[in-house]
Amino acid sequence: MLLEEADAVRGVAEAIAQTPDFAQCVAAILSLRGRVVVTGIGKSAHIAGKMVATLNSTGTPALFMHAADAIHGDLGMIQPEDFVIAISKSGDTPEIKVLVPLLKRKGVPLAALVSNADSYLGVQATYVLHAPVTREACPHNLAPTTSTTAALALGDALAVCLLESREFTSADFARLHPGGTLGKKLYLKVGDLSRQNQTPQVPEDAPLKEIILEISGKRLGATAVLDQEGQQLLGIITDGDLRRMLTNFTNLDDVRARDIMTPQPMSIDVDDFAAEALVRMQNRNITQLIVTEQGRFSGFIHLHDLLREGLV
Repeated sequence: MLLEEADAVRGVAEAIAQTPDFAQCVAAILSLRGRVVVTGIGKSAHIAGKMVATLNSTGTPALFMHAADAIHGDLGMIQPEDFVIAISKSGDTPEIKVLVPLLKRKGVPLAALVSNADSYLGVQATYVLHAPVTREACPHNLAPTTSTTAALALGDALAVCLLESREFTSADFARLHPGGTLGKKLYLKVGDLSRQNQTPQVPEDAPLKEIILEISGKRLGATAVLDQEGQQLLGIITDGDLRRMLTNFTNLDDVRARDIMTPQPMSIDVDDFAAEALVRMQNRNITQLIVTEQGRFSGFIHLHDLLREGLV
């Protein structure tokens, strides 16, 4: 079944290459002042809904209109500046035959996403997005399977071509997806999280008691070590450094921060994405990173911050 559907998708790619309609359809939508209205009935309506969601999320304003509801008032959503895509495997369903003349009366461009390019819908449309399917993957050749897969893939191809033509970036994508894990990966910055944390720091000559109190009190499992003026970042001391210290020093009264710190610690800028902080932590098998702003110590970001935001 999967191989049959894969073959159908390859057939769609070949069909696109054989006519200029797909490229002309992309060009028409790019010059559009209105919205793309996608319609269908039955399983095609579900594909239409998915296409609308993909178009909206990639920078092309779109609306879904159920073909059956169109003749009961929903046709009013179509404005003169809009562009209609009608999805139908056969292109000859009764609802489509009723709808097409009404669309043509409105004077809007019509693209037909059909398996049968010679169908009523295909002949009446301004553009034909051909998704040829000879047989459904259903053993009875009845349930829409291969045809819906082909239509879905063609809709995705259209959305991606529009995305690329608009030079739609990941930053643009983030602005349209502010919620959920995907959105957070694309817009959440290190500074958004680190500024909620305390900023443990000790001077380079801080004694052991001061170091322990700073790490324990700020509850991030580490402290930054700065120079005496508090300007330059010199190193980091973690809980692990304290444990290792016990095996390396016999006279703890003389231990100073500079003696046990890890110099030149890995850091990340406040304007970097929080997702990048996760990558660096995973690569180094650590649980916190020093955060800098314009090269100066700003604070910490902890693995728990990323867990709380659902990025892990």
